[in-house]
Amino acid sequence: MNPTSILITDVTLFTAPDTPLASRQWVLCKDDLIHSYGSMSSIPDCPDATRLDGTDKLLMPGLINAHNHCAMTLFRGLADDLALSDWLNNHIFPAEAAYVNEEMVYWCTKLAAAEMLLSGTTTVADGYFFENQAAQALLESGMRAVPAQGVIDFPAPGVPDPDNNIAAAETFLTTWSEKNQLITPAVFAHSPYTCSPQTLQATKALAANYGAVFFIHVAESRQEQELLINPQGTSPVRHLAALGLLDKNTILIHCVWLDDEDRRVIQESGASIIVCPQSNFKLASGVADCSAMASMKIPMGLGTDGSASNNSLDLFREMDSLAKSQKLLTHDATAMTGRQALAMTTENNAKILGLPLLGKITPGYKADIILLNTHQAHLQPIYNRDFLVYSGNGGDVETVIVNGKIIMKERRLLTFNLDECLTRVRDIASSLGAL
Repeated sequence: MNPTSILITDVTLFTAPDTPLASRQWVLCKDDLIHSYGSMSSIPDCPDATRLDGTDKLLMPGLINAHNHCAMTLFRGLADDLALSDWLNNHIFPAEAAYVNEEMVYWCTKLAAAEMLLSGTTTVADGYFFENQAAQALLESGMRAVPAQGVIDFPAPGVPDPDNNIAAAETFLTTWSEKNQLITPAVFAHSPYTCSPQTLQATKALAANYGAVFFIHVAESRQEQELLINPQGTSPVRHLAALGLLDKNTILIHCVWLDDEDRRVIQESGASIIVCPQSNFKLASGVADCSAMASMKIPMGLGTDGSASNNSLDLFREMDSLAKSQKLLTHDATAMTGRQALAMTTENNAKILGLPLLGKITPGYKADIILLNTHQAHLQPIYNRDFLVYSGNGGDVETVIVNGKIIMKERRLLTFNLDECLTRVRDIASSLGAL
């Protein structure tokens, strides 16, 4: 038996949102892949494998956060209870201009990685500045990541001259392409109200040239159309469509304010949507109509957004908010089920991010796995997998495996020193009190 094998025994198994839970199972991982699983009556003899006891544990695919600005953990709680335009223009942008540097991005991204791993997230799509440092921090944490270099049409951290924004993004793609199997580089155009049509088209062309994903915030607020730079369409989505930016490698973030024509345009283009309900709640942006998008089979997933507007990176909490918001929006208790929310945070996000071997417990898939302690008052009794959405939280996660490597065990991170990270972030944050 390969010495890098991991055998998890006597565990309750959740393989995918569309399959029932199975008790008293074993799961075998070899190297970076899930090798096999079955009932305890057929457990294999694996004398050289690392063994993990799954008694009173539930094993499921690692969660995937499809939208985050990891380094913004520094700004958690800095500017709460403000309207989106005030929050962004008068607080976040000035704070970023003053305090975002290589050290800040590295350590604050590492803090985000700790929070995500401790709450069961094994893959994250990140978008920010100084993204080389973000990618390095995520790599060192042991997470799988799709980091995207931010592009914006005014002086930004690391790119003081906006004329160099595309070149900076290309340097990032060149640096990280095929460098490590845990890192898949991408590009992130901030929005159609901070990027000109020319910048948007150049960024999309760059992404296409490298076969990379193109992320963009769109239709987050009711007023966004009025803010567009040189609008080419009668809505933010139609503006992007007129510029030729919508295809299967484009990921649209938020999409709160869509009309029927916007949804039709997105559906026909093959573009995907990532919703971030708690960020939208906090900034009073609105509630994305996921039910309408689901009925049109638009690819749709879930993200947390950054800590400055959430303020949590716990995807269990996000799934709960997602499902309940759709029920409230439509006055239909069946509008979004717990299983749909689970799919959006696992297999849907995997497909959208171009990582098809994630999101399920299936032989041949990547061994990105989490184990939850179910021997707790708030998780009993267990009737079906919906309890994960409506009763679970990130604190229930005890063990995290990424790419066949144990990253967290018994709620202790094994890849980096969390105390050092907390100290570094507190030191950086100590200078923000004057804002």
